[in-house]
Amino acid sequence: VWHAFEDMVGGEIYVKKIPSMSVVSLARALAPNCTLEFVGIRPGEKLHEQMIGEEDSYYTFEYPGYYKILPSINEWSTSPERIKNGIKVAEGFTYRSDKNKVWMTSDELLAWINSSSRYIGKI
Repeated sequence: VWHAFEDMVGGEIYVKKIPSMSVVSLARALAPNCTLEFVGIRPGEKLHEQMIGEEDSYYTFEYPGYYKILPSINEWSTSPERIKNGIKVAEGFTYRSDKNKVWMTSDELLAWINSSSRYIGKI
C-alpha cells in the first residue's frame, strides 16, 4: 500500500500478487475438527475471484510483487514515467484465483497468522 502512495500519479490500480487458497483448505486450517458439509454453489456465489480481467490486459504491467493497471485515457498507459520498469502483460492476460501459480497451504496460512498475530485486529 505504501509503495502505491509513493508511485502513483493518478488513476492507477495496484493489484498485489497473493497466493490462492481453497475454501476447504481454509476451513481445515482454521477449524481442523469441524465437520464439512458440501451444499453446492448458492445463487450469486463465485467459485473464483478475478482481480484483473482480460479487458484490462492492454493497460496492465507486471512488477515484482504486484501488477499495475494504468488508466486508458490520454495515452497514460504508454507513458514511460508511469510504466517505469514494468513489463507489459500478454494481450488476454487475466489474474484469477483459479489460474494463480502460487497456492497457500493450510500450514502456510497458520504460519502467516502466527507471524502476523500482533497486527491482526489492530488497524
